[in-house]
Amino acid sequence: MSGIELGNIRYNPVTGAYEARVDIDRKGRTYRYPVSVPGSLMMEESVVRRGLTQQAQQMASREGGLLSIR
Repeated sequence: MSGIELGNIRYNPVTGAYEARVDIDRKGRTYRYPVSVPGSLMMEESVVRRGLTQQAQQMASREGGLLSIR
């Protein structure tokens, strides 16, 4: 995977999770993954970003994903 880009990260108090979209560029195509990581509002940003990125990478390792043409 050549490029990973996180969208805006939001905290959802109803679910108690951070939510974002993560775009992963593979061979010139961008795949978009909606991800969420449970945690408290005081969770460190680096931990949140790592969790969101890891979840997207796991999703990307399986076939599928949402293709986004930019």
